[in-house]
Amino acid sequence: MIVAVIPARGGSKRIPRKNIKPFCGKPMIAWSIEAAKASGCFDRIVVSTDDEEIAEVAKAYGAEVPFIRPPELSDDYAGTLPVIRHAVDWLRQHGEPVDYACCIYATAPFISPGNLQQGWELIQKDAVSYAFSVTSYAFPIQRAIRITESGRVAMFNPEHFSTRSQDLEESWHDAGQFYWGNAQAWLAEQAIFCENSLPVKLPRHRVQDIDTPEDWARAEWLFRAMQAEAGSE
Repeated sequence: MIVAVIPARGGSKRIPRKNIKPFCGKPMIAWSIEAAKASGCFDRIVVSTDDEEIAEVAKAYGAEVPFIRPPELSDDYAGTLPVIRHAVDWLRQHGEPVDYACCIYATAPFISPGNLQQGWELIQKDAVSYAFSVTSYAFPIQRAIRITESGRVAMFNPEHFSTRSQDLEESWHDAGQFYWGNAQAWLAEQAIFCENSLPVKLPRHRVQDIDTPEDWARAEWLFRAMQAEAGSE
């Protein structure tokens, strides 16, 4: 079985009720559920939550909520790996063995069905543990600076002060949208950022962390701009 697991706990602090807060006309989690459905990749789309209201919203948009996530996996310190392991293990124990699971974040409105399909193709073709979304840094990280305790400036890598930007290796980071993984990797909680993973490269304009009200406002602005551009084509 191929399953999408969408983690969505109820205790968001910086943006209260973030997972079901309206975003461009729909509850935030609805965009992730609809992308999963449109991809055609999944036998089941499961939301892992500790919150009854989130569960009802998720079901209204076509996801399943076959269990309520236990409290020990619902606090501020619960990581992605144990949460997905719990979901995969729960399904296995209830007669639904999972071959592959894709963790899709509930706050990823820019996720596209096509990128989910791309990740699915990658993980099958190369028999890796994971395939996940990444995007490039806009500026070379080798030339990053920090502010010292005395308020002065220092380079993290001063040896690259005179190195041209185009001569530095391009750097990438987790795009925070989705993580395809085989069941064995999830159950063992294998590290995702490792040599046994493949990247699904996304353009920077389709990646936005949404952790603060400022992030939220910027994401809505960008989302509406992308919708307007798509409608004019």
